[in-house]
Amino acid sequence: MKEAVEEKQWVLCPLCGAKTRLQLLLETELKSFPLFCPKCKRESIINAQNFQIKIINQPDAKTQC
Repeated sequence: MKEAVEEKQWVLCPLCGAKTRLQLLLETELKSFPLFCPKCKRESIINAQNFQIKIINQPDAKTQC
Protein backbone atom coordinates (compact mmCIF):
# COMPACT_ATOMS: atom_id res chain seq x y z
CA MET A 1 0.00 0.00 0.00
CA LYS A 2 2.86 2.36 0.74
CA GLU A 3 4.26 1.84 -2.78
CA ALA A 4 1.10 3.28 -4.36
CA VAL A 5 1.49 6.50 -2.36
CA GLU A 6 5.03 7.03 -3.67
CA GLU A 7 3.93 6.52 -7.29
CA LYS A 8 1.97 9.79 -7.44
CA GLN A 9 2.41 13.25 -5.97
CA TRP A 10 0.42 16.47 -5.81
CA VAL A 11 1.79 19.37 -7.82
CA LEU A 12 2.53 22.42 -5.68
CA CYS A 13 2.22 25.95 -7.02
CA PRO A 14 5.73 27.23 -7.83
CA LEU A 15 4.69 30.77 -6.85
CA CYS A 16 2.93 30.35 -3.48
CA GLY A 17 3.58 26.68 -2.59
CA ALA A 18 -0.10 25.71 -2.25
CA LYS A 19 -1.40 22.33 -3.43
CA THR A 20 -3.02 22.50 -6.88
CA ARG A 21 -5.69 20.20 -8.31
CA LEU A 22 -3.16 18.19 -10.30
CA GLN A 23 -1.40 14.93 -9.43
CA LEU A 24 1.57 13.45 -11.24
CA LEU A 25 2.47 9.81 -11.71
CA LEU A 26 6.12 8.80 -11.89
CA GLU A 27 5.94 8.30 -15.67
CA THR A 28 4.02 11.57 -16.33
CA GLU A 29 5.75 14.10 -18.56
CA LEU A 30 4.40 17.61 -19.12
CA LYS A 31 5.78 20.14 -21.59
CA SER A 32 4.62 23.76 -21.62
CA PHE A 33 1.69 22.93 -19.32
CA PRO A 34 -0.41 25.85 -18.01
CA LEU A 35 -0.72 25.20 -14.27
CA PHE A 36 -3.41 27.25 -12.47
CA CYS A 37 -3.30 27.76 -8.71
CA PRO A 38 -6.73 28.12 -7.05
CA LYS A 39 -5.22 29.85 -4.01
CA CYS A 40 -3.17 32.67 -5.57
CA LYS A 41 -5.25 32.72 -8.81
CA ARG A 42 -2.15 32.83 -11.01
CA GLU A 43 -1.05 30.65 -13.87
CA SER A 44 2.46 29.30 -14.49
CA ILE A 45 3.83 27.46 -17.50
CA ILE A 46 5.70 24.37 -16.30
CA ASN A 47 7.59 21.32 -17.52
CA ALA A 48 7.45 18.18 -15.39
CA GLN A 49 9.33 14.89 -15.58
CA ASN A 50 10.07 12.31 -12.83
CA PHE A 51 8.38 14.54 -10.21
CA GLN A 52 10.77 17.39 -11.09
CA ILE A 53 8.95 20.62 -11.95
CA LYS A 54 10.60 23.48 -13.82
CA ILE A 55 9.02 26.87 -14.45
CA ILE A 56 9.24 28.23 -17.98
CA ASN A 57 9.77 31.98 -17.92
CA GLN A 58 7.75 33.51 -20.69
CA PRO A 59 7.73 37.28 -21.16
CA ASP A 60 4.41 39.08 -20.99
CA ALA A 61 2.78 39.88 -24.27
CA LYS A 62 3.61 43.34 -25.61
CA THR A 63 0.90 45.51 -27.04
CA GLN A 64 1.25 46.67 -30.61
CA CYS A 65 1.37 50.39 -31.17
